[in-house]
Amino acid sequence: MSFIRASARPATAAARVAARSAAVPSNNYATLREIESRLKSIKNIEKITNTMKIVASTKLSRAQRAMTDSRAYGQTSDELFKKAETVAPEEGKKLIIVSSSDKGLCGGIHSQISKAVRARLATEPECDLVIMGDKAKVQLARAYSANVVLSFNGIGKEVPTFTTAQIIADEIKQLGTTYDKIEIFYNQFKSGISFEPTGVQAYTEAELKASPNFSAYELEDELTSDLTEFALANAIYWALAEGYACEQSARRSAMDNASKNAGDMIGRYSILYNRTRQAVITNELVDIITGASSLQ
Repeated sequence: MSFIRASARPATAAARVAARSAAVPSNNYATLREIESRLKSIKNIEKITNTMKIVASTKLSRAQRAMTDSRAYGQTSDELFKKAETVAPEEGKKLIIVSSSDKGLCGGIHSQISKAVRARLATEPECDLVIMGDKAKVQLARAYSANVVLSFNGIGKEVPTFTTAQIIADEIKQLGTTYDKIEIFYNQFKSGISFEPTGVQAYTEAELKASPNFSAYELEDELTSDLTEFALANAIYWALAEGYACEQSARRSAMDNASKNAGDMIGRYSILYNRTRQAVITNELVDIITGASSLQ
């Protein structure tokens, strides 16, 4: 009996080791190849997000310079309307111009501007929409496709220019619709990590002529139409430039957070890989020792 027990010990021990080693990958760890593949993918993602962060940081400096120039245009027009005491009417045909872009990977910057526009449309559902950028167009067209009268794509690829804004203003004028009130929604740049959806008024020729202090400028009638069109282009340029700066800032922050998360995951998977590798080596050594013992 003692001989049978002694001869059965190596086989029993080997069975226990085999059962334990078989339970490790299925219960606690993935295979080494799966962990290694996942770790390689995360490292590649980290390289991409770091590169996109650097690109966004480079573009942000140019975007802020364009934003500063656009504010000079937009604030000058606003000052003119304030001195003329121009007021938009409460009733009449209304147009909302939405400033967005075609690119993603920049956090919730597009969804926030769409949310602000949806809040306005909830109280004024008859407003027409002109959307600059495919991101906001996709989000708003789901519920308000009938309101969209004009849309533009190719927005956000390069730093906005006044020429682009002037072309958009010309396209809006060629719609042939007389609007009593025009409002532009855009993301206002607050700081490198903060932006806020904001609306700015763009006044029509009739509103400018009805201003109490407009006569002080002594403008000829044929120049009033050009002035309002120029002011609309100024406001659109301001909105595009502010939105572009906000987008680059948000993309830089998003890619920075993604890189940090990827770094944390690389650390965790590296520890898991080393532990799994040690467990596999230990199990293989135990199998070798047990097999050698059974042959003695």
